[in-house]
Amino acid sequence: MTDWEEKLPPIVRERLAKAGDLTSEEKERMKDSERLDSLLSEFHTEALTSEGLWTALKEYRDHGKGQLLKEVQLKLIDSLSFGSGSAEIQKRKEGILAVETLKEHQNTPVLEAGLNSIEQLQRRYGEEVQRAYNELRAQVEKDPRLRMEQVKQGQNTAMVQLSVDEAVKRNPQWREFLSQHEERCRQEFARIIEGLKMGAK
Repeated sequence: MTDWEEKLPPIVRERLAKAGDLTSEEKERMKDSERLDSLLSEFHTEALTSEGLWTALKEYRDHGKGQLLKEVQLKLIDSLSFGSGSAEIQKRKEGILAVETLKEHQNTPVLEAGLNSIEQLQRRYGEEVQRAYNELRAQVEKDPRLRMEQVKQGQNTAMVQLSVDEAVKRNPQWREFLSQHEERCRQEFARIIEGLKMGAK
């Protein structure tokens, strides 16, 4: 067993043993892929900054493995989700752009525009949800009937008065708006992600 194989986690060594018929290039590729996953894991858990990621990946590039940069970028892009918080989006953005500076052919403006679009989409989503909520809340405050709900108690039904916020959250109009608005924004998010992936190539 070589030095680098001894340093690998047991599960990876097991995979390599099973893959005994792989070529040396394929084994090297597998080893690089595992190391990159480990690097990204450190990046996602805050153990590694975007500068640290850049430094580690620069070594790969300097050793003629620049093709791995795209793989890292695509994994970073895939780690973005519509529900990601703004701090998480910012960290991914820094990582994706740091990797881009190492590439021979850079596409920084396209990637920056796509990443900024995600931030704008999330901001717009939040603002529109808040605006719709405030409008419906104002209607519920004006009309006490909108705060009444029929509740079944055994064989009988009773009218219960809800708080303004409870009435808004249980309102079918509110639920339908939320569902449709989120679906539209998720579709737009998916389009932006596809654009980012194209930009990373």
